[in-house]
Amino acid sequence: MKMSNPVAVVRASTRSARVIRISMVLFAVHLLSFVAIPQERTTNPQSRQIEDATNRRFVSALAAYKAEQYTVAQHELEPLVKSAPTSFEVNELLGLVYVAQGKQSEANRFLAKAVQLKPGIAEAQTALATNLLALHRMDEAELRFKRVVRMEPQSYDANHNLGEFYIETGKIGSAIPFLKHAQEINSSAYNNGYDLALALEQTERFDEARQQLQQLITLRDSAELHSLLGDVEEKSRNYVSSAAQYEQAARMVPNEQNMLNWGAELLLHQTFAPAIEVFKAGTQRFPQSAQLHDGLGIAFYGAGQMDEAVRAFLRASDLSPADPLPLTFLGKACDGASAELAPQVRSRLQNFITHDDRSAELNYYLAMCLWKGNQTESKPDLTKEIESRLKRALALDPNYSDAYFQLGNLYEEQRKYEEAIEQYQRALKTNTNSARIHYRLGQALARAGNGALSQEEFGIFDRLRKSESDATNKEQNQIQQFVYTMRKSDANQQ
Repeated sequence: MKMSNPVAVVRASTRSARVIRISMVLFAVHLLSFVAIPQERTTNPQSRQIEDATNRRFVSALAAYKAEQYTVAQHELEPLVKSAPTSFEVNELLGLVYVAQGKQSEANRFLAKAVQLKPGIAEAQTALATNLLALHRMDEAELRFKRVVRMEPQSYDANHNLGEFYIETGKIGSAIPFLKHAQEINSSAYNNGYDLALALEQTERFDEARQQLQQLITLRDSAELHSLLGDVEEKSRNYVSSAAQYEQAARMVPNEQNMLNWGAELLLHQTFAPAIEVFKAGTQRFPQSAQLHDGLGIAFYGAGQMDEAVRAFLRASDLSPADPLPLTFLGKACDGASAELAPQVRSRLQNFITHDDRSAELNYYLAMCLWKGNQTESKPDLTKEIESRLKRALALDPNYSDAYFQLGNLYEEQRKYEEAIEQYQRALKTNTNSARIHYRLGQALARAGNGALSQEEFGIFDRLRKSESDATNKEQNQIQQFVYTMRKSDANQQ
């Protein structure tokens, strides 16, 4: 089970759940050797009959529990716990029956009683600790798990369970020593080994994580190990190795997540043609995956194939109509779209914003798409709509430098030079080192008759353009941001 990473690239594990190792039928020896209430065997025939009946009832309850007939087991045990309140076995089994029924609060009373009766049994302590964890009584659970480790310091289960407890509670660094010790005790334990590698990766101990994963791969080669090793290599900046690991994972198990990881890695390193092929294969295998269609659109966008990119983003939007992500991509691709597809982009953005007007980016991109459509035939109403959308974007995000810049361009186009100057100056407050903003501000100042300030801005422009990233680098940064946004969106859905 992967822990969430809110900072960078997050990929979902293919394993379904972390496991605290507790046998569902604990203490077989204790339970099967249970003889009524622990006491000397009476010679009174009537008492012996009562003891035998009690034994039979307990054995019946144990059999029902093993057969997952929990209600039957409960009905057998509830009278027994009243007649034998100091029986460890009865309290323990009734607690487990309640746990199996999802009744953790009821279970806790009996599990705690069993521990009180026999505090030296590690399995009982573990059962109680796990139930306390389910009840979100973390401090108490931690004390119990620690007690088990003190009782059995060389036990794989004890160390594994405490390590998993720390991961479940977000204390990843604290988990590592116990997961490591568990792995030393049982080097072939796959789940523990995977979670140890994941914890090492999450705490940026990449060399140790790599070594752990390579050892696990020799024992049990699996796609998820290669995928996690891909994460480790990427964060270690070993990009060729990272791509190779994601590719290996996708070839072993070509599921949606592995195809997405492989394709996204290719996108990050600007290898668009192979990325297109990976995402094409992914969308053919998983035609209902909005994520893979988004990836295909980004690959086409990076390769300059704008109409293909738009079609892929439109498909992703069809599959996930409430998700603004493909619409953001559509907005970015609108400027390069053909006259045939550009109206579809505008329509899709307008429809979304009609129902949800909370995205500054979507308002901005709709304004840009409307502006493109207004270039061939200027319409005053459309100009007002463009201005309105840019202002709405700025109301939603007062630090949106591009929106200030484009609003300035709109005013300059209308020869409203003072208004344009004001917007360019606002744009510079959040993007001081933008050569293009200084250039357009210089133009507006010149046209407004302020030659001295205009020359200052042109001088700043000349200095900045020598060090500012060129258009290609800007496009690469946009594609990187696309991929990170797509992965974060995917992580939030896991």
